[in-house]
Amino acid sequence: MKKLIEAAEIEQSVKKLGREIEKWYQGEPLTILGVLTGSVILLSDLVRAVELPIKIGLIQASSYRGASTTRGELIINESLIPNIDNRHVLLLDDIFDTGHTLQKLIPVIEKRKALTVRTAVLLWKQERTEVDFAPDYHCFKIPNEFVVGYGLDYNDEYRHLPFIASLEPDEIED
Repeated sequence: MKKLIEAAEIEQSVKKLGREIEKWYQGEPLTILGVLTGSVILLSDLVRAVELPIKIGLIQASSYRGASTTRGELIINESLIPNIDNRHVLLLDDIFDTGHTLQKLIPVIEKRKALTVRTAVLLWKQERTEVDFAPDYHCFKIPNEFVVGYGLDYNDEYRHLPFIASLEPDEIED
């Protein structure tokens, strides 16, 4: 495994994102929806870095299962979303890879009558993007490597790492 982003860099960037969010919403109430499961650590750190009236919600969306490193069918579970009618919503995900997950989640949120929907991600693999939009905010651009740590996993392992690392090819079964 090769470290790409140190824990201190992540902490600093999450605090910077918190300040950006405060500027965007200027004291307005906000609901931050974390995309399960990868965004949980980011969500936890981010809500402590934002001084706004915040509600927290979760949405489950996954196209990777088990040890797979290739995308399958996206499955969305909306049952954990709180009432977001007439609220600003920040959709928070761990990584913007191809962009298909956020592309499919944004209309799900919009149909629930959110005032605004913005997106923020920890990592952006810009060279892999296959959609016609970019996240409103990203903390880091990363190379096209399979990454783990700070919520990101491989076969449900490595989420606990406080840093971001790329796995070596011999560490990945695919």
